[in-house]
Amino acid sequence: MKAMKTKSQKIQFYSVKDLKSLSQLACISSETRLAMQAVAKVLPFRANNYIVEELIDWKNIPDDPIFRLTFPQPEMLSSRDLNTMVQLLKDNAPEKLLRQTANEIRLRLNPHPAGQKQYNVPSFEGEPLQGVQHKYQQTVLIFPTAGQHCHAYCTFCFRWPQFVGLDDLKFATRESGHFQDYLREHKEVTDVLLTGGDPMTMKARQLALYIEPLLEGEFDHIQTIRIGTKSLSYWPYRYVTDEDADDLLRLFEKVVQQGKHLAIMAHYEHWRELDTQIAQKAIQRIRTTGGEIRTQAPVVRHINDRAHTWGKMWQMQVRLGCIPYYMFVERQTGAKDYFEIPLVKVWEIYRQAIQQVSGLGRTARGPVMSALPGKVKIEGISEIQGEKVFVLSFLQARNPQWCNRPFFASFDPEATWLGDLKPAFGESKFFYESELEEILTRKMV
Repeated sequence: MKAMKTKSQKIQFYSVKDLKSLSQLACISSETRLAMQAVAKVLPFRANNYIVEELIDWKNIPDDPIFRLTFPQPEMLSSRDLNTMVQLLKDNAPEKLLRQTANEIRLRLNPHPAGQKQYNVPSFEGEPLQGVQHKYQQTVLIFPTAGQHCHAYCTFCFRWPQFVGLDDLKFATRESGHFQDYLREHKEVTDVLLTGGDPMTMKARQLALYIEPLLEGEFDHIQTIRIGTKSLSYWPYRYVTDEDADDLLRLFEKVVQQGKHLAIMAHYEHWRELDTQIAQKAIQRIRTTGGEIRTQAPVVRHINDRAHTWGKMWQMQVRLGCIPYYMFVERQTGAKDYFEIPLVKVWEIYRQAIQQVSGLGRTARGPVMSALPGKVKIEGISEIQGEKVFVLSFLQARNPQWCNRPFFASFDPEATWLGDLKPAFGESKFFYESELEEILTRKMV
């Protein structure tokens, strides 16, 4: 892998303490900056010099979508919780009290939606296998210990508990050996997804400890290695000028040369994240290894809740050789009241956006809710037997037999999640609910 001649950059992180001094924030009132600090004491905040210097349009704050994507917004907490935290900061409260109050607020923010801790962690040799999730038959998620941070944190991130210092809210593998033993026994697994945090914050040699063993013959049933990452957006220098960028790409090449499919699951919320020269160079370099880049994101209020934004983003992704994959619905966790959008509007955004792209861009599936029973797609809105309904189906499910079986929910213009919906036609339950209860009960035994 040949190195590219691009000016090297060293990453510089910004955290809550920098909200007082960051020069670009000078145009914001001291009152607003204090409120931002209060939010950042509860929900994680990390930005970096690339985001601050190359992505955010500082002439357009607070409305700039990248600013809202990466910097804490006062409205992300309820007025009551915000006022409580602001007052503690004004009173110079001891750090212990700040942390205790922040933890109380965090636990009210649904830190693990969709039963991630209770129902997705498998057992191995009679014990929960920490740092592993196995919700769908063919796919296992691995959370490497060294990859439990990101180059920056998204304000809406549903995995925010990973970053706030509560040990009980973390997923992380203690070592790689146990998850390999688990995979040896589960021949139905074809895909391993390394996630976090962001595995791309790891050094190439650390990442290799998780990937290279899966290239051995005993793991022939593993066909695809996926890596979930936001680094292509938040630190594309990772693939171009970081000191081990070439080592990383050689690791990618090795995966492909060993007959596996390498899929980089890249998170892009806005087309501006694709618009810098370094971002496009990073994409180009990954593609030369034989790996594919598939893109996904939720629809998030204040950031990308316009069809034009999605249409333009998908067009750019296809032009750059990426494959649009998922449009998600924002999950019910964290600052959901600030970011969530009614399902009917999300569906309208998808419908209008997909009309703006050619067939190559219509690989994007959506809108999709990654919910407790599975990935539920909103197929559309219809009227059946005189009743207006949402038409739904499973793309993935805890029971694969539920997939691609249409089911119907009564239309609700205010609903923002599957749990807000009621079965149509007077039914008391959706078709899967009784079996889901049995599955979850077995998981808890």
